[in-house]
Amino acid sequence: MDTGPADFPVAERAARVLDSAPVGRRYHRLLLDAPDLSARSRPGQFFHLLCRDAGGQGPYLRRPMSIWRCGPDQPLGFLFHVKGRGTAALAALRAGDRLSMVGPLGQGFVLAPDWRRILILARGVGLATLAPLTEAAAARGIAVRAVLSAQDPADLMQAEFAGASGAAITAVFDSDGGSAVPAVEALLRQDVAQARPDAVFTCGSNRLFMLLQRLAAEQGIPGQIALEQQMGCGLGMCFCCVRQVRGEDGTVQNLRVCTEGPVFDLQAALAW
Repeated sequence: MDTGPADFPVAERAARVLDSAPVGRRYHRLLLDAPDLSARSRPGQFFHLLCRDAGGQGPYLRRPMSIWRCGPDQPLGFLFHVKGRGTAALAALRAGDRLSMVGPLGQGFVLAPDWRRILILARGVGLATLAPLTEAAAARGIAVRAVLSAQDPADLMQAEFAGASGAAITAVFDSDGGSAVPAVEALLRQDVAQARPDAVFTCGSNRLFMLLQRLAAEQGIPGQIALEQQMGCGLGMCFCCVRQVRGEDGTVQNLRVCTEGPVFDLQAALAW
């Protein structure tokens, strides 16, 4: 199935793997030859990947995977934590193998044309979701300041996050206490005081999300969050990924992360 962007901007494709390699201790990257899908993908969107190895073996359900690399003339990339049968099957793929995927899916990040500076707060593999935002911002002349949180330096994927964006990055770690909420809050407050961002973005940690939500509300800074959730179909039909989100009138609504999200207004999202 491939109806094309004129009819329905989602395609099922068996794309050829260009590169498959481990990243750090627990992560893996895939780059796929799918130029048309890459060109029409947006930071914050995702694909549903069929997690089977080259021999066709593996779990039957697809896995939602946020886009790590995308854009015109770029391979379509995914960066993920290898922690179960599905992701292990994806990590077993090699260059030349084919991967079945459906996408691009969901609502991505939005960059306003008058923004000049943004702040990103990411934890763990959540930085893969936010990575394409850095390059999209840089392409528009928007300066990127990022605080990346990880268990220890061996888990930090700074180069994979920044790409060619030139983002200014500070890393904080569990191993030395730098990633504790009070320490991160002090760092963010200093950043905001020195160079107030036009918007803030986050993914990957509930505690850091709540911190950024509180700080952004206090400072009157708009923001966006990419929510993580299990998804059965990725198309909005199964209602497996429903999360509570605050509407503009203050009432709580049950919305599908795969369709109405995964990117939501920072102040609308509720903790999980």
